[in-house]
Amino acid sequence: MSEQNFKNHSRYVPMYHFVAYALWLAVFIGSIVNLVNTDPENLYSASLLVALSVLLLIILWYARAFALKAQDRAIRAEENLRHFALTGKLLDSRLRMGQIIALRFAPDNEFVELAKKAAEEKTPAKEIKAAVKNWRADYHRV
Repeated sequence: MSEQNFKNHSRYVPMYHFVAYALWLAVFIGSIVNLVNTDPENLYSASLLVALSVLLLIILWYARAFALKAQDRAIRAEENLRHFALTGKLLDSRLRMGQIIALRFAPDNEFVELAKKAAEEKTPAKEIKAAVKNWRADYHRV
């Protein structure tokens, strides 16, 4: 695995991000075509296929959203603990979740100052990541 940095830290799981959504799109388009071209006696079955493909999209979407929300909560707790260990204080309540997620890439010697600056200046997450001099890799989040 190559060393993680600002330019390559985004991570994709090809079977999920590309294959699953491509297959869903094929099923959805196929179910719409089937519904449009169906005989009246098969209208119910064709409608169910469209409904199932919509349900599949909802499941795909929320499976990812729920996993990310759980990871966000863990990151918030970890970074709050790290900030407390370094300063004796919790993270500034003005920090947004995206900022906290970006701060996890900062090493301890840059973390406190970046957190303070991010809260005061409302620095966007992308700028926080770009400001990190010595990248602290996170290989666990997907």
